Amino acid sequence: MRPVALSLRTIVKGLGGVAALLVVVSAAQAQYVGREEDIVDLRLGQRVLVDDGTCGAGQVKEVSGSKMAETGIVRTVKCVPRFGPKKK
Repeated sequence: MRPVALSLRTIVKGLGGVAALLVVVSAAQAQYVGREEDIVDLRLGQRVLVDDGTCGAGQVKEVSGSKMAETGIVRTVKCVPRFGPKKK
């Protein structure tokens, strides 16, 4: 049986497509809330978009459960680009 030879260009194109798909899927799965206090039970790896006006124009705050600690899930907060129209 003869091995299949893939060029580096083919591999990079495939990985780029997968990365783009993951960005779209992760944005579609995120939840929107109005205040950070509304996030009650954040799980490890979960992302919640908070639309409280603290980030600049065209951005929204993303709160994610980044790692486990003895006291529970550690939250990471950053501003990310807003996708689509503003949701209520």
